[in-house]
Amino acid sequence: MQKQDDLDYVIGASEGDDLAKDVVCSRYKSFRRTYDDLISKNLGSFNSKTQTEPNLEVLIAQTKFLIGKVVRNTNVITWDHSFRDKIPELLAHIFAIWTLKNTQHYNNSRGIDESRAYLLMPHVAQVIAIFRILGIGYDKNVTIKKHRIHFSIIKSNDLINNLVQIGTGEGKSVVMAITACVFALVGVDVNCSCYSEYLSMRDKNDFAPVFRALGIEERIEYGTFNKLCESFLNEQCNIREKVHDMIINNKNSIDVVKTTGRVRPKVLLIDEVDVFLSEKYYGGLYTPSVYLKDTTIKNLIDSLWENRNLRTLNTDKALPVYQACASRFSNWTFLFDGAIKDMLTALKSFPSSAYLVQNDKIVYVEGESVAENVVRGYDTVWAYYYENQKGFISQESLEKNVGIIISCGTFSYAEMPHEFAYIAGVTGTLKTLAKPEKDILENVYEIHKNTYMPSVFGKSNRNYNSNNDVEAVKKSEYFMRIRGEIDTMCNAKRAILIFFESEEKLMAFYNSEELSSIKLNVQIITEKVSTKERELCIKRAATEGRVSLLTRTFGRGTDFICQNQQVLANGGVHVLQTFFSEELSEEYQIMGRGARQGDRGSYRMILLDSDLEWVLGADWEKKIPEINGSTLYVTLDKARNTRYESRCAGKKVGIEQCKREHEASRHFKNALSEGDMSIVKDFLLQQNRGVIIDSGISRTLLLMDATGSMSNLLSAAKDTVCTMFERAAVVLAEKGLRSDAFQM
Repeated sequence: MQKQDDLDYVIGASEGDDLAKDVVCSRYKSFRRTYDDLISKNLGSFNSKTQTEPNLEVLIAQTKFLIGKVVRNTNVITWDHSFRDKIPELLAHIFAIWTLKNTQHYNNSRGIDESRAYLLMPHVAQVIAIFRILGIGYDKNVTIKKHRIHFSIIKSNDLINNLVQIGTGEGKSVVMAITACVFALVGVDVNCSCYSEYLSMRDKNDFAPVFRALGIEERIEYGTFNKLCESFLNEQCNIREKVHDMIINNKNSIDVVKTTGRVRPKVLLIDEVDVFLSEKYYGGLYTPSVYLKDTTIKNLIDSLWENRNLRTLNTDKALPVYQACASRFSNWTFLFDGAIKDMLTALKSFPSSAYLVQNDKIVYVEGESVAENVVRGYDTVWAYYYENQKGFISQESLEKNVGIIISCGTFSYAEMPHEFAYIAGVTGTLKTLAKPEKDILENVYEIHKNTYMPSVFGKSNRNYNSNNDVEAVKKSEYFMRIRGEIDTMCNAKRAILIFFESEEKLMAFYNSEELSSIKLNVQIITEKVSTKERELCIKRAATEGRVSLLTRTFGRGTDFICQNQQVLANGGVHVLQTFFSEELSEEYQIMGRGARQGDRGSYRMILLDSDLEWVLGADWEKKIPEINGSTLYVTLDKARNTRYESRCAGKKVGIEQCKREHEASRHFKNALSEGDMSIVKDFLLQQNRGVIIDSGISRTLLLMDATGSMSNLLSAAKDTVCTMFERAAVVLAEKGLRSDAFQM
């Protein structure tokens, strides 16, 4: 039974820190009265036969009037009790605009009351979630401090960094967008950050009509965590353009950039915070670079490729093509020396990373899609030459996409949230976060309050029991068991989604003998599938008898909506996971692709026993017969949690190292704006020194055993080794010896 409009149910089942349910209840009732009144008035004068949507000019003007004089000056936003008291009414107006901007299914002939079923309207849980994000519904004894960042301040006794858990398919994007509208209307810049470019752009496009109507589109930015870094990078000036102009024009001095500080405060809204806390981001680095392209540079790279088996740094420096570059870029010759070292090293190991040739470009798989703007060092440059030689890359594309790569710094994703005056977010997996992750949120980012919204669709109708629906099988049975699951679902006239750990494992099953008889009727959804084809496959995935093989990426954020009542009556969409997730949050997300919004559905795991070595240890073969059955999942989950918490704790060493690199890069960014050429040159030298290729240098090879129970310490071990090499360089420099004799 759907309970999206059941206020008593939602408030009764809601949980949260310092949750004042009586306050939330009264504020929601106030919101609802205003919202219903606005909808009735605007629909009363709307003729769906002659108008595409109601005239909203008056409603928009009323919405902006409610803001009043919240903005006191360019650097201070005052968010006091008087403004907080206006929020329910303000939200009612914004939600009314959203509803009335989506009247395409409104049927005037049915009358206003009945036709409301055809309108997009906010659920109780969505409104309450926004209340909590905006500081409403906390006990009065909670002390909330002001948020400051550089020259921008949000003065508030109500706002506090917080997160809200909202279930899969229950409107996280609505909560993010409407919250962003409130902040943007009071003069705040909002970053809505997500792990996925595809999902981020989808949400932005869905709410763009509302943003445009309110005149706040330029203040709300949707994008990935990479885009978040890019915005920070170019806040004072475009670093890439500045560095490119400086070198390509052989400048020995740079102009000071006129900066006035941050004009407006910035707010960060995070979608799926558990992804941000993953190793890719929390502990990951963003490394911007520029391509230098010039005739002399192209001639030098051509020479390296044509004679790739004969080259050393000294022989290359004696060539006319190098001398031409040295003359053309006399102030930046040191960058070319470092680049040649890196190019020669990359040639020896080429190809070191997997790539695709698509649309006359070298592209890489990033997340759930193919990224055309990713450069993986000189491996990408040599890939262009290699594919051009084979005839798969045109000469025009080669000329356009090769050059000298100049690193412009190393920025830490983990430091980015500190640039914002206020942090909030929505996620589907707040309760599944490990304790070290919760500690990071509270102690590092000062996110002190959490709210857990109940499902508005009531109790889940998912058929799943971890005691019976998780099994580990031998390799000889693995594909056969997956095929058996497919046959069971197809015979029941249901749909099945099968998630694999990687494309390689997916294709192994797809090309197996076990699947051969129905292979032509099976659809594949991987990162390499085009966006258009992928959207079509996703729409078909929940139809009767449909079999879909997917990579794990699509187990998060992808909506498989079942509109076939017969499929739902037969049991709904079945989700089969063929690997054991390292993080519980991923498992919950994959499970959530079925049984959405109160629909029926089911979930199972069929695991390959040998794949469980990472969680059970080296003696997995001995353990599995002892635990297979009702205790299998409990044992795996306990071992996973222990391992994951240890790995989270081990991130601290890496974060500290990333922070040092981030601060150095930030110092460079400031020097670039201030015109300090000495700091700029020294930083670019350090960043682009190149690998050591002199034969006289001693080289150390480090081998790390990452199997079994010790694999959770691998990241911490690597970070510690990096620190060791850094310290060795300092000692060598102090002794007057070459500090780059040790390099990581």
